[in-house]
Amino acid sequence: MPLDLEEQEQLEQFKAFWQKYRNLITGVATVLLFAYAAYSGYQWWRTSQAAAASQLYETMVTAIGKGDKDQTLRAADDLQKQFSGTPYAAMSSLVAAKIASDAGDAAKSMDYLRWAAKNSSDKGYLALAKLRLAAQLIEQGAKKDFAEADAILNEKPVAGFEALWMERRGDWYLAQKNTADARKSYEAAWKQLDQSKEFPEEAHRLLKVKLDAVGGVAQ
Repeated sequence: MPLDLEEQEQLEQFKAFWQKYRNLITGVATVLLFAYAAYSGYQWWRTSQAAAASQLYETMVTAIGKGDKDQTLRAADDLQKQFSGTPYAAMSSLVAAKIASDAGDAAKSMDYLRWAAKNSSDKGYLALAKLRLAAQLIEQGAKKDFAEADAILNEKPVAGFEALWMERRGDWYLAQKNTADARKSYEAAWKQLDQSKEFPEEAHRLLKVKLDAVGGVAQ
């Protein structure tokens, strides 16, 4: 069916437009295609990484059940090396830190905590690693340990963990026999924790014991 004059004019305008802008249009389309392919590939990679990390973590859990400390720590090391971007790596490092600490290897325990404190992609595990590392450093009690703990506690607290940050600062003061400042930190932590419903009752009881040891809440 022959085109009328108006349709022919529209066709000529389209041809002129395409002739002028076809390189730009095809270029943009190609970029979008590659971007989508890259995104899809990344999503697949993340899924496959998480699945593989999960299997390795299950291996670690099995080793824990058998009481095999060496295999447990090896699994944690492998998760750090191969799957550092997954939450399983930080989670396994926290577990490995506890096992190393229970075995009397404080240095190795703190190495696991330092790794998680630096590399965790999960904010909850990040906060726990920093708080536990600060606690162990305070327990070590050397000047360099207090300095490292101080640097951690001077960082901005992970959101939701402000009360525990203040409590650990109180521990830091108390370990250096600065009871007045320890009490202030514990009181600040108590007020913050008292307003939070996320933490278990055990957290409140432990902080209350610390507060009572330095004179209780000021009236």
